[in-house]
Amino acid sequence: MRTPATGISFRDATDADVDALVALVESAYRGDASRAGWTTEADILEGQRTDPEGVLQVIKSPGSRLLVFERDGQIVACCQLEHRGEHAYFGMFAVSPTLQGAGLGRAVMAEAEAQAREKWGVTEMHMTVISARDDLIAWYERRGYRRTGKMSPFPYGDERFGIPQRADLQFELLVKPLV
Repeated sequence: MRTPATGISFRDATDADVDALVALVESAYRGDASRAGWTTEADILEGQRTDPEGVLQVIKSPGSRLLVFERDGQIVACCQLEHRGEHAYFGMFAVSPTLQGAGLGRAVMAEAEAQAREKWGVTEMHMTVISARDDLIAWYERRGYRRTGKMSPFPYGDERFGIPQRADLQFELLVKPLV
């Protein structure tokens, strides 16, 4: 990893990582454990954020990578990269709640952007974020992402993505040039 995050290494996820990755993603976004960090969605969504089948699908999907970041043999962060022609999609981003706010997320994102540029030659990174997450969107904006105003619906009724606690959830597309 080319970042100042000491003691952190990264690799592509394998089938053996599925349970640990599900636990990491859930801990970063859902339930009381997620409140230890600032990325929690516990106030707007209950239920699961992902499941073993969803993580395995990302690992196995052609044109997709699930990067695992480890410290002392423990998975502490992850992110999905998916090659979509001229751009890459960035998703399934999670950092252990107890390590949030110390620069690890910034380092993971920088490595993901470098990997997408170098491996696929893409010129943009895209991601979708729940539009009600102003604090999270502001964090991405500080890292060069811009709001596009392009919205897509939240999958209400599909509990694989959580149980919404409000009726106004939607995703906004954020884009960053990779130059």
